[in-house]
Amino acid sequence: MAKRFKAVELFLAASLATTVAACGPTAADSGEGSEVASTNTVEEIAKNSEGGEGGDYSAGEQANADFQDKLSGAELLSALQDGGHVIYFRHAQTEKDYADQADPSMSLSDCESQRKLSDVGIQQAKDIGGAFKAKGIPVGDVIASQYCRAWQTADLAFGKHEKNPKLNFLPFEDYTDEQVEEMKANVMPLLTEAPPAGENKVIVGHDDIFEAATGIYPDPQGIAYVLTPDGSGGFTLQANLLPEEWAQL
Repeated sequence: MAKRFKAVELFLAASLATTVAACGPTAADSGEGSEVASTNTVEEIAKNSEGGEGGDYSAGEQANADFQDKLSGAELLSALQDGGHVIYFRHAQTEKDYADQADPSMSLSDCESQRKLSDVGIQQAKDIGGAFKAKGIPVGDVIASQYCRAWQTADLAFGKHEKNPKLNFLPFEDYTDEQVEEMKANVMPLLTEAPPAGENKVIVGHDDIFEAATGIYPDPQGIAYVLTPDGSGGFTLQANLLPEEWAQL
């Protein structure tokens, strides 16, 4: 469901220049070899995912494929155990990937009218939650969009959620620059507000919402980005993790 936002290249460049700071290997097991393997895994998935066929990336897809972590392995785990971070998950894998937000018959109050988590996605969410418990990563607020696949991912992983319509899609498949700015304005307060001391805030949302704020199209489903609010209305992107990588920290 990768989007080519209309006339969005300048917006993405400005967003990346002002809000994103990232360098270093992708998060995985400690050890140089496993970090390189993780980076390649994310890039290969991006190449084979919908919208990225043949390496014909949108700007957001390319930013996702090129992203490198500032923190990884034991250092990332220690930082997460200390708290103070916002962890943005794209919901776990669904049975199909299509723009149900643009379907006039879709209802937020009817899960049957929406994309559903697949068996793989259900297990991904459970495994993520199990890894957080096993690794002692503290979780405070868990905020999800009103779409069933998002709040169900949150519930399966963390046993709780608070729905927030600011994480919802706008009801379109393609967006104008103004609509991208609207989604960014909706989500930025959630990304930049630091959690209480000793806690991490979890957000479970969608691809386009995160891309609007960061210029990064989060792919595949279930991927998470770890952000550290800077106290001045911005944040640093520290790492991304695939669903299976939480258990490897």
